[in-house]
Amino acid sequence: MKEILVVHGPNLNLLGSREPEIYGSKTLSDINQELSDLALVHHYQVKSFFSNHEGEIVDFIQDHGEAASGLIINPAAFTHTSVAIRDAILARKLAMIEVHLSNIYTREEFRQRSYFHDIARGVILGLGSKGYSLALEALISILDKE
Repeated sequence: MKEILVVHGPNLNLLGSREPEIYGSKTLSDINQELSDLALVHHYQVKSFFSNHEGEIVDFIQDHGEAASGLIINPAAFTHTSVAIRDAILARKLAMIEVHLSNIYTREEFRQRSYFHDIARGVILGLGSKGYSLALEALISILDKE
C-alpha cells in the first residue's frame, strides 16, 4: 500500500484548545484519524508525525521520505523560517501539499511569507481542519496520475 507522510509543525499538538476561534475545535488526533480513514478508502496509508523541533521534522522527512509517495505538511511557525525543512523535502523529491488551518495572508505580516509555497503542488489555507482532507484527496489524485 502506498504511503503518504503527514507532518505537523510546532504547537499543533495544542489543537482543540489553542485559539479555537482561529484553529478550530478538532484535536490533532482527530485530524490524524480522519486522514487515516480517508486514505484507506483510496488504498493509501498515512504516517503522521508531529514535532515542536525543526531537526526532528527534518530527520522524519529524511528517514521516511524515500519510501513515501508524497507529503502533506503544515509547517506551522516553521513556514516562515525553515530552509532546513524545505531542503529535506527537496532532497527526497516528494510531491507535497502545504496546509494551513488559518489564512496566513490575513494575519500578521511576518506570517505572510512561506518558504514552501513555491515547491508545493498546491497550498490549502484558511479552511480549518477540512484543509487536511482536501489536501489528501488532491495529493492522491496527483499521485494516481503519475
